[in-house]
Amino acid sequence: MNSRPSYFRVSTARVRSEFMRRLHELSGEDVVSCFQCGKCTSSCPMTEAMDLMPNQLIRFCQLGQDEVALHSRTVYVCASCLQCEARCPKNISIARVAEAVRTYAAGEGLEHYGPDAVSLEVLRAAPQQALVSAFRKFAH
Repeated sequence: MNSRPSYFRVSTARVRSEFMRRLHELSGEDVVSCFQCGKCTSSCPMTEAMDLMPNQLIRFCQLGQDEVALHSRTVYVCASCLQCEARCPKNISIARVAEAVRTYAAGEGLEHYGPDAVSLEVLRAAPQQALVSAFRKFAH
């Protein structure tokens, strides 16, 4: 991921951007309602592999920092296990938000990973369910 700037300029225009409109349209989730309790992050089994914690991904989206969200490895690492949604007091599904960010990124021509990046060793050893889930993420 590109290095993040040390500060962000937050404005109404950024928060009400095309990215935020499309994110809501694609995911159906109201990320603005998140009050950053952190339960999503504490219940996520994939945080060790993420560059942004789930609550951080939501916060960058809330702040209209689409560049950070779109270039995050987190949206590709999300296991879509829905533990975040189960524990969220606002019922926000970060899995749906991650899928929406991936879809938006694909529409913008941004590609982080592709099926050809998976080694044969991983393909042979991984459970089929994991492969189906992973390839669903690449199919946008």
